[in-house]
Amino acid sequence: MGIEEKLRELEDEMARTQKNKATEYHIGLLKAKIAKLKREIIAPKKSGIRTGGFDVKKSGDATVVFIGLPSVGKSTLLNALTGAKSKTASYAFTTLTCIPGVMEYNGAKIQLLDLPGIIVGAKEGKGRGKEVLAVARNADLVLILLDVFQPGILANIKEELAGIGIRLDEEPPKIYITKKLRGGVEINSTVPLTKLNEKMITGVINEYGMHNASIVFREDASVDRLIDVLAGNRKYNHSLVVLNKVDMVSAEYLKAIKFDYVPVSAEKSQNIEGLKKAIFDGLRMMRVYTKPRTDVADLKEPMMMRTGSTIEDACNRLHRDLARDFKYALIWGKSAKFPGQKVGIQHVLQEGDIFSIIKKQG
Repeated sequence: MGIEEKLRELEDEMARTQKNKATEYHIGLLKAKIAKLKREIIAPKKSGIRTGGFDVKKSGDATVVFIGLPSVGKSTLLNALTGAKSKTASYAFTTLTCIPGVMEYNGAKIQLLDLPGIIVGAKEGKGRGKEVLAVARNADLVLILLDVFQPGILANIKEELAGIGIRLDEEPPKIYITKKLRGGVEINSTVPLTKLNEKMITGVINEYGMHNASIVFREDASVDRLIDVLAGNRKYNHSLVVLNKVDMVSAEYLKAIKFDYVPVSAEKSQNIEGLKKAIFDGLRMMRVYTKPRTDVADLKEPMMMRTGSTIEDACNRLHRDLARDFKYALIWGKSAKFPGQKVGIQHVLQEGDIFSIIKKQG
């Protein structure tokens, strides 16, 4: 029996199983088995086959990928945001490869990737779905583009993304597992566990071939969150929902849509500047500036970093040896207690900070 058949059999069994207190353990084990099989489908063995232009080298300060059904206006939107010459037409499947463009905003160079439209079943490979979704896994922001007349498809698109391990707008689980040579499964928690018990935790871990391990919970996790950690291939991406062709409907129609979105008309270039700002904000980027120790800072060329980045992150961006040779840094700006404060490598930067890196001698 192949992987797909096994997966279908397990999913059918779970669909037949009534969900109640008595079946929680059985459902938890079924979920673990299903997740293991899906991991094999998501990451098959390398075949050396080229993916027809889908392997795009990341460039710029961040990467945003466009996800949506065929013919929702992704190519037109890419052109409006970047000036890229992505082929456009009013019929489906115009984009057959991954087409990149660069949007410049607030000093940041943001790579935008226009992908072929996905269809229901993309996670199983329909319509080159696996290739499309694999690119989304490596993006810094997933932009979901919806046709104004099909807002309800959002749930289906999120389901396809979840099916290949993309968790939108979630923080990674605070669950820490260490393998041991002996001693069984040792469970510790810094918070009360109301959704899991020892039997469930041990059973799910055993499904992944771990019979000796130490596990620490720093959140009241569900079995799905535990499985995500064990699967080890989840990606946690921020998302932005964009509703296209809003010029074709009334304000009352738009008010009836109950989820957050950015309204645009790609063809009429309506609210493109608003979308650029939303993309920049969604990437959680900030501008910082470097300063030579004996010179003034160059405030014309910001260094783009993600919010929460440290001096160490900045060192790694500047030069691969800088963190190794780091002695201390001098900071001016919001994160400094006083101008020119001496700080360590784990100091967290803030928007507009200026810093100098002082290296060890020798």
